Amino acid sequence: MEVKKDTIIRTTVLVIALLNQILTSTGHDILPISDEEVSQVISLAFTIGASIWAWWKNNSFTKAAIEADKVLNEKKSNNN
Repeated sequence: MEVKKDTIIRTTVLVIALLNQILTSTGHDILPISDEEVSQVISLAFTIGASIWAWWKNNSFTKAAIEADKVLNEKKSNNN
């Protein structure tokens, strides 16, 4: 079973973002944000939510899912 490099990178970035959020929520000011930046934070929250949703929908972690991707790609290449 081989997890794709892109999947590992996206997962690592997500873990870092979530850790930052947890630290910020517990009062550890990692990325200080002024009152003027509130709208940017809201925009960032929507972006993170959309990113998580898109990330979750297109990544194969289990052996069965990776094998299914291989079968799908073979079928797609045979149709062309």
